[in-house]
Amino acid sequence: MTRGRFIVFDGVEGSGKSTQMPRVARWIRDRHGEPVTTREPGGTALAEEIRRVALEDHDEPLPKTAELLLMFAARSVHLNNRIWPALQAGHWVLCDRFVDASFAYQGAGQGLPSHDIEQLETMVVGTQQPDCVFLFDLPVEVLVQRVAQRGNADRFDRAETDFHARVRTMYLERAQRRPERYAIIDATASVESMTRTICDELERRFAG
Repeated sequence: MTRGRFIVFDGVEGSGKSTQMPRVARWIRDRHGEPVTTREPGGTALAEEIRRVALEDHDEPLPKTAELLLMFAARSVHLNNRIWPALQAGHWVLCDRFVDASFAYQGAGQGLPSHDIEQLETMVVGTQQPDCVFLFDLPVEVLVQRVAQRGNADRFDRAETDFHARVRTMYLERAQRRPERYAIIDATASVESMTRTICDELERRFAG
């Protein structure tokens, strides 16, 4: 059986990833069968429990290193219990966030060394990287406005502008280093335009 494709939507807050996922999932469904749509941190019942611990406020501080370890613990559960089985069964997997988020948020945002994150990436992910990462990009001033307009903000949503600027810079640096894996999406474009761009890129990369 042919292995499915692993497609990731990642990028800054308020960039429209969640709006695009069901639209692109319909495109995949029409051409490649029913896709698996999932998210990080989370994606399974156990990984969602870890997500809650990592993202919600607590009575005591959550150290930055503990936050990073929780993200990779959830990722390990997610990969082994949902993503890899789906890919091996021939399904396409469409995931909201993946490893790049750890380099952007815990690395550039929180100030943890990239070397430490790379070690965890090697341990948890190994060579099983996404086939394509769509990086949704927004100017920081637009990002801050969009985040302010939505409810249910988590700790990352409430972060300062400088934090979001560092996150965005890291995302763009990673995309520029591996253009064969990444496609940068202008998240100021219309919903329809973004969907067309993403589906055209999938067709170009994976036709047949």
